[in-house]
Amino acid sequence: MNTLLESLEPKTIWSYFLALSKIPRGSKNEAAAADWVADQARALGCEVERDEVGNVIIRKKATPGREGRPTTCLQAHVDMVCEKNEGTDHDFTKDPIQVWKDGDLLRAKGTTLGADNGIGVASALAVLASQDIAHGPLEVLITIDEETGLTGAEGLQAGRLKAKFLLNLDSEEEGYLTIGCAGGVDTIATRQLTRSAPPAGSRPYRLKVFGLKGGHSGIDINAGRGNALRLLAQVLGCLKPEFHLALASLKGGNKRNAIPREASAVIFLDPAKEPALRQALATHEAHWRAALGAFDPGLHLALEAGEAAQAMSGADADALIQLLLALPHGVEAMSPDIPGLVQTSTNLGVCETREDTVEVNLLTRSSIDASKAALSERIAATCALAGFASHTTGGYPGWKPEPDASLVRIVNDTNQALFGKPLEIMAIHAGLECGLIGEKYTGMEMVSFGPNMWDVHTPDEHVSVPSVGNFWKLLVAVLEAV
Repeated sequence: MNTLLESLEPKTIWSYFLALSKIPRGSKNEAAAADWVADQARALGCEVERDEVGNVIIRKKATPGREGRPTTCLQAHVDMVCEKNEGTDHDFTKDPIQVWKDGDLLRAKGTTLGADNGIGVASALAVLASQDIAHGPLEVLITIDEETGLTGAEGLQAGRLKAKFLLNLDSEEEGYLTIGCAGGVDTIATRQLTRSAPPAGSRPYRLKVFGLKGGHSGIDINAGRGNALRLLAQVLGCLKPEFHLALASLKGGNKRNAIPREASAVIFLDPAKEPALRQALATHEAHWRAALGAFDPGLHLALEAGEAAQAMSGADADALIQLLLALPHGVEAMSPDIPGLVQTSTNLGVCETREDTVEVNLLTRSSIDASKAALSERIAATCALAGFASHTTGGYPGWKPEPDASLVRIVNDTNQALFGKPLEIMAIHAGLECGLIGEKYTGMEMVSFGPNMWDVHTPDEHVSVPSVGNFWKLLVAVLEAV
């Protein structure tokens, strides 16, 4: 047993989690991790099958005397968001996550931790491995590719599952029971680029925005954090005409469901103007730090040597900058029914420049389908005005809250008995797979709960070790109660 595991409880969960952390499992690269989950379940004597898209479905018989209880499904996703700090030497296609303990917290060295949703996967395996939990018939559904479009849940066919109850293990706040979530849709905007030689006498430089917190675009979209793409566009919009900058490329963000922490542009500049540009960047940095305040205090702007041979046309550069300034980002509307719940939002998530095209990706969320559609149409109109073609993809439904469902009562009563207080019942603005699963299994009752974890989808992701212990106690007690 390694030294880190010796300090963690419950050991079975953490043993599975640390083993899973050694297997690369970024979205669409999680096949080896899914195979590993299936192998663990087979080794425990469970029935295992793989569906058409690669989801893992596991069945475990009821403990003696509980064969007549309703079947309960434990559901989690095996993939993770792969984000790392600039300068971190980590290849998500082959390197294990470097996990370390910080007091009562678990973190990763310079990368996302993968507690979202590795804790859920590890907990489901721990249930399968346990010999002392009294439970009815169990199913475990481990989906693939949740983070980049919920394609595992979307590809799940009706009739595969037999469960009456589904416990989604993909929540991130102890003491809360999630019973509904927003739906979402992606927009991809593209423009063909014209290239030419840069201005005579100019040199390429890289202008960087970094140091922002970023965050999960469903959970943190109302936290007042900076968007590196938007800030870079603001700075370029001011400085491009003043310094006669030519733009070679612009990129930022890595995932459409993560608020961009970093962005950069390669520009061509007259070297004689470099000192003045550096001074201007210092002024802009101070301005935007003051504007962001305590919401996001780590903003930095920097100028360094860059590499490029050609510049995009002035018309292309202006269109891109203006589009990034005009596109919506952040909260569009709050719920009139649930205090504090974001109803509709958009995350301006990714921009990438290729040789002859530039692409911008956005994720729009809403618990109201009509609002989601209306905002997507407005985004499309904005793109068209800027000379960009656009299309939507990856749409998924929301999950309608059913506060009077029997499963809600069972989990809440169990928490009251265990910890002496009820759970906070809520809906969330983030997307969960329950909406897609519920479309195919209309009679299935579903809830979601989990331990405390923070800053998911960023390299600052961390999870509370004691909270995982409490989550495990609740999970075990719920399985014994249903």
